[in-house]
Amino acid sequence: MDRQRDLELILRSRTPIVVIETRDESRMLDLIRSITVSRASTSYMPLFRWTVTDGLQRLDISLEPQLHNAAPSEVLRHIRAVAKPGIYVLLDFHPYLDDPVNVRLLKDICIQFESVARHLVFISHSVSLPKELEAFSARFDMALPSEKEREEIVERVTADWANENPPSKVNVDPKAHRLLVQNLAGLTDRDTEQLARNAIYDDGAISRSDLSQVMQAKYELLNRGGVLQFEYDTRKFSDIGGLTGLKTWLSHRKTALLGPQSVPTLDMPKGILLIGVQGCGKSLAAKASAAIFGVPLLRLDFGSLYDKYHGETERKLRESLKTSDVMAPCVLWIDEIEKGLAGRDSETGTSQRVLGTFLTWLAEKRTRVFVVATANDISVLPPELVRKGRFDEIFFVDLPRGAIRKSIFQIHLASRNQDPAKFELDQLAKETRGFSGAEIEQAIVSAIYAAQARRSTLNSQFILAEIKRTRPLSVVMAERIDELRRWAKDRTVACD
Repeated sequence: MDRQRDLELILRSRTPIVVIETRDESRMLDLIRSITVSRASTSYMPLFRWTVTDGLQRLDISLEPQLHNAAPSEVLRHIRAVAKPGIYVLLDFHPYLDDPVNVRLLKDICIQFESVARHLVFISHSVSLPKELEAFSARFDMALPSEKEREEIVERVTADWANENPPSKVNVDPKAHRLLVQNLAGLTDRDTEQLARNAIYDDGAISRSDLSQVMQAKYELLNRGGVLQFEYDTRKFSDIGGLTGLKTWLSHRKTALLGPQSVPTLDMPKGILLIGVQGCGKSLAAKASAAIFGVPLLRLDFGSLYDKYHGETERKLRESLKTSDVMAPCVLWIDEIEKGLAGRDSETGTSQRVLGTFLTWLAEKRTRVFVVATANDISVLPPELVRKGRFDEIFFVDLPRGAIRKSIFQIHLASRNQDPAKFELDQLAKETRGFSGAEIEQAIVSAIYAAQARRSTLNSQFILAEIKRTRPLSVVMAERIDELRRWAKDRTVACD
């Protein structure tokens, strides 16, 4: 993509205001300077840069900054008074667009554009124009580096390291090099170079060990809003009792998600919805999904999206989904999705807009983002979400059966340096009928405390005593769990 040509076309279209949202300020200035140089023989325009700290400075020739034009209103008055065409790049002007005086001055410059072509280019991380100026404006999206350009950046950084460390050369694993170039997608030129430099300069090599660090650093660069969380603690399915059916289902789709898209009839997997009883392993299953695919895990808490300001909730969601697209391939775990999509009194309108934004993204998604959504209360989920086609499958996570409860005891005892063979696992599994995996784990934790308090070794009797003291959720909320099971019987697939 020819970025210079695209921006030059916007400027030639005689649009008074050009808005560019980017954090790569210096590269954007270089691009605009290249345009003015290329037009020197035809329709040359002087180039100016303004900052609130230095005022107005001409860039196409070497001149000192005009400090007397540092105030926002003063520089706009100066530009309005100039009788010659020019390009004025205003850096970080966004805080001053709320001032009615500045808005009027900007509008005057736009209205007079036909007689004097003075281009105003706003460059900042975020620019929201007042409505009265939108008709005079166009937005330019800085194209991100292509795969070829990313490869050139990595090669340049590799050459820099070799020049600084003669006679050594960078030790390059070809497969890791290819994955590094792929994983740097979605970043600006500057950020791409920064992450490549971090990976190479760390040990003078490009290896598989660099990839996870690059993905974590990439996430930190992209997730400046703080709504998404990068989950470092993924799990293996061996850490979870049961769910063998889900594990098999996910394994069958690994190639379709990560492999080359060479089979036209093989659709890209969208994701799954996990519904079930609290504490039965839905969150663990989401973490294990990322481990099966071998990709990063991003967690989106819909409850944290909501903002009191109109439109902010939807903006946060769009940014989070965009970040997940750039992080692809990855698993996007949406925890307790009903919190964000169920209408909540005065927030019903916002919930509907959030639902529409999410469903549109899910339907149009072409990136390798596998969604794992979890829900505890199916009754409040909108029917548009659970209908066939939204997710690839809806799984129901039920209370564990006897054999699975036994394996859960084995897993949690072993993880606490206890030998499962020394415990009466069959009896423990029998006595915990109706217990969730989380309740079994808590019984073990409480039994360990009780054993330590008596200065004794943990045994089955301590665990059985804690089991008898526990009122499981299946008893406390029996009616709701029975209702959930009835709903799921003919609508979902069992995980085991």
